[in-house]
Amino acid sequence: MATVSPHWSYTLQLPHDPRAPGIARGTLRLILAAHEMSELSPTAELLAAELLTNSHCHTSGPYALRVLSTESDRLRVAVWDSDPRIPPGFGDVPPPAAETAEHGRGLHLVRACADAWGASVLRELGASKGGKLLWAECGRGVAAW
Repeated sequence: MATVSPHWSYTLQLPHDPRAPGIARGTLRLILAAHEMSELSPTAELLAAELLTNSHCHTSGPYALRVLSTESDRLRVAVWDSDPRIPPGFGDVPPPAAETAEHGRGLHLVRACADAWGASVLRELGASKGGKLLWAECGRGVAAW
């Protein structure tokens, strides 16, 4: 029997460790199963993987995954890290990756799979850690990759 639950959110603090993105994806999968949203797992995991990998590759400190329900059938996946620089093209069209490049396709995947995406630089008074927050949303009825 399905239950109705209020909006919810989870935050997972992650060390700068190459295993952290995989651990975060597994945690995300468990959260979605617990909230009976498993059909969003493929898309949500892809979005999380790209955002987490970006933080791991381009920062030297810890980062965090935040998952929250925005509506009963929608999900926001967000990643915080300590670097306040927004990746080039996250708000605009990212530059194309060379055919032989091993990097540079992540933001294209986020833009292709997410219903919405955005970024915030956390410099406001009271933002204790600063840095940035990159986020992407997906919902039921969106093609999973």
